[in-house]
Amino acid sequence: MLLRRKSGEENGQEMKKIFSWFCCALLATAVGCAQPKKPSHQIEVWHWMTDRQDALEVMAKKYEQETGIKVKIELFAPSDAYSQKVIAAAQANVLPDIYGILSKKAIVASFIKAGYVADLSADFAAHDSAWEKSMFVKALDVNRFPEGNIEKVKPGLYGVPIDVTNIQLIYNKKLLRKAGITRPPETFTEFVSQIKALKRVGIVPFVSGFGEMWLVECFALNYAFNIMGEEKVFKTFRGEVPYTDPDWIQVFSVFKTLTDHGAFMQGIVTKGNKLAEQDFALGRAAFAFNGSWCVNVYHDMNPSLEYGVIQLPPINSALPMRMWGGAGSSFEVSNSSPNKDKAISFLKWLTAKEQQVFLSEQTNNLPANREALGAIPQVLAEFSRVMETVTHPSVWPLNEDPLALETFVKGIQSIMIAESTPERVAQDVAAVKERQLDKMKR
Repeated sequence: MLLRRKSGEENGQEMKKIFSWFCCALLATAVGCAQPKKPSHQIEVWHWMTDRQDALEVMAKKYEQETGIKVKIELFAPSDAYSQKVIAAAQANVLPDIYGILSKKAIVASFIKAGYVADLSADFAAHDSAWEKSMFVKALDVNRFPEGNIEKVKPGLYGVPIDVTNIQLIYNKKLLRKAGITRPPETFTEFVSQIKALKRVGIVPFVSGFGEMWLVECFALNYAFNIMGEEKVFKTFRGEVPYTDPDWIQVFSVFKTLTDHGAFMQGIVTKGNKLAEQDFALGRAAFAFNGSWCVNVYHDMNPSLEYGVIQLPPINSALPMRMWGGAGSSFEVSNSSPNKDKAISFLKWLTAKEQQVFLSEQTNNLPANREALGAIPQVLAEFSRVMETVTHPSVWPLNEDPLALETFVKGIQSIMIAESTPERVAQDVAAVKERQLDKMKR
């Protein structure tokens, strides 16, 4: 999933895989394996999305009825097995017409450099950029390589988002009413007041999968952007601002404040997000920090659950609260496909308003097409409100050093269990950051 972040150790392992895969890809290209011919009237699509297989098959049949072109939808799951299949197909030069690359942007860049992904920039720009204008810009940015990108990929758009996602604060309407709360919080101060009110009537205020480091990072950096602004965050990543700066102390203090007021469910720092989703769905906590994919999850766990969605309550009213989000799932087109034009036409059709509404209704995912928002369920519409302003590490100009980031997240977890303080965590992260910067200078 796009929004999932990895630890320093996982990043190191993945970079080894990238290097190994890229060497194999270059070897496969060098031997010049020819791609087998496919029927010109059939498009082959590979995907990993078990929850969307039925809907995609229905849409494929509809497309064949409308155009006479057969679309073969093939599901390979779980996602790890799917990714291995795509890598093997790339090495053998037998990729399908349409497929997805489930990994970091560095691996996507490797596929592009090896010639396996079509540049769709001209297609998105055709007819006064009609296709591009219909889509959420932030979703397209996940598949965009801008001028001067660090991966050194030719600038362009190399993927098509079929849905979008973001992470926000979710609230249980019944539990808030039980505590005498008539509306969700609009500021962090109100959030703390509502936490107190919930505690008074014996309701656990907050749950999330904070045993997963990427969710802690997401929550913390959302507040960092709101407290100090994006540019100061990126200056910190560059080593120009220390983590002992008062603004970073305030970010760490968010977790101290919530801990001091008993906001967190017991065991939250070891809780995976699946268990946290179950806790919220069954009414064990009033607030949850989770992504838009939860609509499907909560419906399966508790169809009668009454809940709403808001962004995290801001601290600094002078700066926006930027939530993580972007493309949920994207498709690439094989650059060597004999059916490239037909594949692109199918993806244009798949991301048009009518099909996007159908896909959203069937799968409870946010549509990538902005024009489809008026016809989707209310709770999805609530998630969609921030899509024009979301942010995500995959589109940032730079990311924090993995070891410094790991120290950052583990330090926050230690604050949440009252084993450390914001000031001590700031010093620890600053020390690791300084060591990593020194290594880079050598």
